[in-house]
Amino acid sequence: MLLFKRRLESNFDHLKITLMKNFLRAERKRKKITQEQLASLVGVSRQSINAIERGKYTPSTSLALKISEIFNTTVNSLFELEPVDYQKKAEVEQV
Repeated sequence: MLLFKRRLESNFDHLKITLMKNFLRAERKRKKITQEQLASLVGVSRQSINAIERGKYTPSTSLALKISEIFNTTVNSLFELEPVDYQKKAEVEQV
């Protein structure tokens, strides 16, 4: 049973949550935009913006693109993968 559990866990490693750093709060403050204003501009709730800023929620690709357009910047300048995610990618490529 233990061997089965380990195999099952290893089969789902790629489904683990990806952690991202983001610079959304800093950019929003620099542009003097409130969470409420940004949320309205991109069509989500203020709570969603708050969760993204706190790293509790990873935005969809379309939401990340919308946010980057508001700040006239790239997605990569606002969101960055944690180093551990690059390690996971390398492990998957070795398999």
